[in-house]
Amino acid sequence: MRILFTIYCFFIAGLAYSQITPEQYISTFSDLAVKEMKRAGVPASITLAQGMLESGNGNSYLATKGKNHFGIKCHKWTGDKIYRDDDAKDECFRKYKNVEQSFIDHSNFLKENSRYHFLFDLEITDYKAWAKGLKKAGYATNPNYATSLINLIEKHELYNFDLGISKPKEDKPTKRPERTKAPVKDDFIVNPYLNAYNYNNNVPYIVVVDTIEIADLARQLDMMRWQLVKYNDLDKNSILYPGDNIYIKPKRNKAEKQYNVHIVEQNETVRDISEKYAVKSKKLLKFNDLTDIDQELKVGSEIKLRR
Repeated sequence: MRILFTIYCFFIAGLAYSQITPEQYISTFSDLAVKEMKRAGVPASITLAQGMLESGNGNSYLATKGKNHFGIKCHKWTGDKIYRDDDAKDECFRKYKNVEQSFIDHSNFLKENSRYHFLFDLEITDYKAWAKGLKKAGYATNPNYATSLINLIEKHELYNFDLGISKPKEDKPTKRPERTKAPVKDDFIVNPYLNAYNYNNNVPYIVVVDTIEIADLARQLDMMRWQLVKYNDLDKNSILYPGDNIYIKPKRNKAEKQYNVHIVEQNETVRDISEKYAVKSKKLLKFNDLTDIDQELKVGSEIKLRR
């Protein structure tokens, strides 16, 4: 009797740790991939193929222990963490409470990182261009990454999901779906400033084209409103006007080497000088023992730009 019980326990344990098949993975997570496509604009076929490849169809250590299906590491991450050997030993990866959080963070990761912005200019059904673009942008170090994604998409006909279909068709289509026009409507706004960045003190900025609220500009740039507010010393309800320079990264702690001091001109404030040299206003205040970035400065006085 004890032997039979032991055999039964091993049988149950085997079931509990059985491997998820590609078909099971697709069936389980296809709806979530389509939902994310409609929300964020990442093709469902790409999301599914990346999830399958990065997580071994949901069977990897990161997927089972950390609900991380896309191998996203801890860069700029403040949530829970999980560690695993990758390109180096004990690398830090993001850990999620559930798989849905992993899918959402994957979409946001692509949308919020400027190196992936060009992907959203592609047709949502052009999975080959997306796969090659991900490789080009450095998503993975594997030189065959794009080919692997494309092979998975075509083997399992994942391109059907890019048409907004929640479940794959039972019968194999006689020809591949038309991919010249994206039928899925989403609320993603292509960044109109993608190829119009300027640099000052090695800090990127854009020149505002139309009158716009700061919240709307942030959405166009795929940024958070607080970032534009903080980087430019603005109010959260600011209205921006054509010709305004808006920094999209934090300013520097000091000016470029050729600029040591600034001679104050008529009606200038620390805010104005901060914008001119792309130096953080709080640093200018500290260098010059000042307290108010909007205080009008004495004409002809010197403002230190470096410590």
